Amino acid sequence: MTDQRISFIGGGNMAQCLLRGLVAAGHAPAQLAASDPDPACREAVQQLGAHAVASNQGVADRGDVLVLAVKPQILLAALNGIVAPAEKLLISICAGAPTASIAAATSPLQPIIRAMPNTPALLRAGITALYANAQVGAAQKELADAIFSAVGKTVWVQDEAMLDAVTAVSGSGPAYFFHLMESMMEAAEHLGLSADLAAVLTVETAFGAALMARQGGEAPAALQRKVTSPCGTTESALAVLAERNVKPALVEALAAASRRSRQLAEEFAQT
Repeated sequence: MTDQRISFIGGGNMAQCLLRGLVAAGHAPAQLAASDPDPACREAVQQLGAHAVASNQGVADRGDVLVLAVKPQILLAALNGIVAPAEKLLISICAGAPTASIAAATSPLQPIIRAMPNTPALLRAGITALYANAQVGAAQKELADAIFSAVGKTVWVQDEAMLDAVTAVSGSGPAYFFHLMESMMEAAEHLGLSADLAAVLTVETAFGAALMARQGGEAPAALQRKVTSPCGTTESALAVLAERNVKPALVEALAAASRRSRQLAEEFAQT
């Protein structure tokens, strides 16, 4: 993969994150490029050693693969401003933009991959779900996998509609954990701990619990039982969470996120 020329339309945070990961993985910075109208974004891209220009067509011409990393509301305008050969792989990280809409703006023969990374990719600890349309070949899938493996783990889905559920779980997921952590910190302060101590205890506990779950040896329910002694403190806390229907509320929250993702895709397809 290190000899592939990878170009980005859009040089914002996620594009810079992917560029940084690629460079760290050994990709030659000279093979990387990004376009962005913002001078600050171009400066950040150049600091990574990659080529940066204002012209979308300029990077589209030089890339073997073109990563679409712009806001969904300007994606079609960006596509209308470039000419890409029908065989060139396009990878979109634009939430809610179906492959059919991208193909309609480019070519029905265009190989297109949709990627749904999440914000921990900024620390190379992300998880990215990928979907490929029928025009994508095996080598192109390997290339896309390598690009996003540079910032974390990858998974593939066979049905594009599943990206709505992916968005609800991993795309929006970090916010759920931050919400829980914020709530635990506030509760700890109400119990008399200082803000600093509450933050350290909460963050390190979350980190440790995630590492235990990541080992994969036991399901979260089994790990929970190991922490929960009969008639103990954990059991008392979990009883309150059950009484307040926290689990059903979380199920409803993810369903709402998935519905909204589907609505955004439908709205995009109508533009």
